[in-house]
Amino acid sequence: MRSFSFSSNLSSPAEEILSSLTMTGVNTELSPLVRMTAPSSFATRSIFEWPERQMLFKSWILLFGILPIDRHTFLFERIQAGVGFTERSTSWTNRYWCHERKVVSLGSACQVVDTVTFQSRIPLLDLLLLPVYRLAFWRRHQYLQGRYGAGRSQ
Repeated sequence: MRSFSFSSNLSSPAEEILSSLTMTGVNTELSPLVRMTAPSSFATRSIFEWPERQMLFKSWILLFGILPIDRHTFLFERIQAGVGFTERSTSWTNRYWCHERKVVSLGSACQVVDTVTFQSRIPLLDLLLLPVYRLAFWRRHQYLQGRYGAGRSQ
């Protein structure tokens, strides 16, 4: 298994970042690298309203929003209002995928921490996927810092 983490201090309050946690918001963070499909009933619905511990839907991962490169099955193990979530899913590529996002309030600012652990279905593919996934999450945090303002390090 491979793991990595990204953390950003943002100058916006935690509530503002948490309110963007919808599939539309996720796709905005991932753009232009990838886009994830979702049923219309989930597209703008807050992640905090989604059920836990059940398969929700299957999503196409589209490279540059066009080319299908993977099929992801969503399952949220834990959703904590005001804090974040733990998603434990599978895909055609990955036997195991865990994405945890925590948003920590720092008064009028906040810290966003994304931690990803994954294991691919094909031995050693993890080594090729790690830099790709790190790039996607680095890009997400660049977007967050640009959109919500980079805050001071604690």
